[in-house]
Amino acid sequence: MNIIGTLSQKPWLDNSPGEIIDETFGNGLRPKQIALNFFLGAVTVMFSLFIVTFVARSQYPDFQALAGDVWQPFYDPMRLWVNTGLLFIGGIAIQASSYFAKKEKTKYAVIALAFALVFTLQFLVAQMMLWQHLHNLGYYVASNPANSYFYILTAIHGMHLVGGLLVLMNALLSFYRKNSFIQFSNSVRLCTRYWHYFFVVWLVLFALMTSSTETFETLAALCGY
Repeated sequence: MNIIGTLSQKPWLDNSPGEIIDETFGNGLRPKQIALNFFLGAVTVMFSLFIVTFVARSQYPDFQALAGDVWQPFYDPMRLWVNTGLLFIGGIAIQASSYFAKKEKTKYAVIALAFALVFTLQFLVAQMMLWQHLHNLGYYVASNPANSYFYILTAIHGMHLVGGLLVLMNALLSFYRKNSFIQFSNSVRLCTRYWHYFFVVWLVLFALMTSSTETFETLAALCGY
């Protein structure tokens, strides 16, 4: 019955005044949510392919993992932990913004969203500083396959976060221009899912970047390489 109800919906019609769109599955499956799910599915496929090729490439003689031994840059992954903390706080902030938006507490929702923007920007800046740190240590893009994948994967991840930041800033500007709290609330709730997804992606990348050569050999064996 839920499928029939979903198919019979008319999303092109305006919602009644004061209605906050339910973005959860089952009752309020909306076109924007469906589009987001398809997009995240495509991103999952893209990152999965990169990770599979990364593991396969790790079995070539010229591959040198970035972690495992004392002289390798991610033997002590403190910088990565700091960056992870920044992104985690940003995720908490946007979750709080979504919560306050659902409760129609506009002021707190906007403040929490501002914190999410600030901490996500700090994460991106910290990532660029990490790139510079590795470059100064002599870990250039083309000098080692592990380096190349680190720069590529973190760059793709960062670009998606930049896209999310633009959406959030547009939601804020639209709210102040049109004073449409419903549109603002729905944008924040969709972006919250987006942020949590890319935090999980970052955790996977973190695990890969701090893996030793032995770990890559185990992963390659599990994948049949």
